[in-house]
Amino acid sequence: MVRVELIHTGTELLTGARLNVHAQWLSERLSLLGYEVSRQVAVADEAGAIRAAVAEALGRVRLVLVTGGLGPTSDDRTREEIAGLLGLGLKLDERVLKRLESFYAARGRPMPERARVQALVPAGAVVLENRWGTAPGLAIEVSEELRSAWGRGKAGTFSEGSGWLIMLPGPARELHPMFEEEVMPLLARLMPVEEEWASVTLRTVGLPESQVEREVAGVLEGVAPAVELGTCVHFGQVDVRLSARGPGAHARIRKAEAAVLALLGGAVFGRGGELLEAVVLRLLRERGATLAVAESCTGGCLAHRLTNVPGASEVFWGGWITYSNEAKVKSLGVDASDLAAHGAVSEPVARQMAEGARRAAGSTYALAITGIAGPTGGTAEKPVGTVFVACAGPEGTDVVRRFHPGDRLTFKEVTATFALDLLRRVLMDRGRR
Repeated sequence: MVRVELIHTGTELLTGARLNVHAQWLSERLSLLGYEVSRQVAVADEAGAIRAAVAEALGRVRLVLVTGGLGPTSDDRTREEIAGLLGLGLKLDERVLKRLESFYAARGRPMPERARVQALVPAGAVVLENRWGTAPGLAIEVSEELRSAWGRGKAGTFSEGSGWLIMLPGPARELHPMFEEEVMPLLARLMPVEEEWASVTLRTVGLPESQVEREVAGVLEGVAPAVELGTCVHFGQVDVRLSARGPGAHARIRKAEAAVLALLGGAVFGRGGELLEAVVLRLLRERGATLAVAESCTGGCLAHRLTNVPGASEVFWGGWITYSNEAKVKSLGVDASDLAAHGAVSEPVARQMAEGARRAAGSTYALAITGIAGPTGGTAEKPVGTVFVACAGPEGTDVVRRFHPGDRLTFKEVTATFALDLLRRVLMDRGRR
């Protein structure tokens, strides 16, 4: 088993000015590859803090990833501090410098003199190309002798052998593709996971996490007790992660996956990192269907998620954000008397929104959402969190009342998830006919 430690540099991570998105993303990717993330820390942009964290980590494990601090500003100290810690000089890499010059020239901007610091490379380091930004990544082999010196006094924790220290720039838009295109092949070559390892993540919707965990654990106990189960909930979805190590790991995972699929059935919408909106768009495409949306309380969240998927324009016609009653009447043809009699958050209004959107767009299907996001506006009959979701299609219109209490952002995301799943189930049912 290859253990890994992650070090995230940046004072802004400690003050709360910026969310540490790398903590979850890298841990998930490394775990799926079979590496064990045993520890991760965030440290300030200070020489002593960076050096101490790196030395301590290398004294325990053979693989350490450091994020941030490779840019051109005065608080980007990772490169210099790690080179000093390892006793390595910095040398100007002409290839990196040329790429930096090309980067700025392509954007019609002169290269700042300070940007040249990003072309300084520790002696012996492997340069990891950054095609999405300016600062390259770096990988440095660290001798067992040096690691052992840092690992003294840590009996039982030191992993024998030389190690690798990998540095990646902080921006996620750069780090993510660099990890997948540069780091993953490097790790497979230099520090592969040698024991058999298998893992699968099944994505579910419509069931509470406690129920999913309880029922899946019960099934696994009978068919695959050596499989590790993990669950993660986010915005109405529950991910079920199954993993196993050692001889026969792949066979155990296949058996466990089959059992979970049989148990949860239609609640499973995808595998790995597959998005619910991507699944819905694919089903629409396969059925030669199109979609329009009409949103009130979600304020465009549903359309936003759909248009985040490449190729959405093939099947997604567009939509309306009819936040006011007047907009619902003028844009979607909702009956003003129904608004007066039942209120905007009601079954008749949701139905008319969906049918009006489908009619105006000429689409095969339309989704409509109207509800009370809060924190004010609720009543005893319709408390904050009440929402009506409608799906109009060739077979008719379905309207469902739901209750999604919580903050406004959570309400929007959970409601959009439910709407997408409502359409997914309609499309799946149509596909079985």
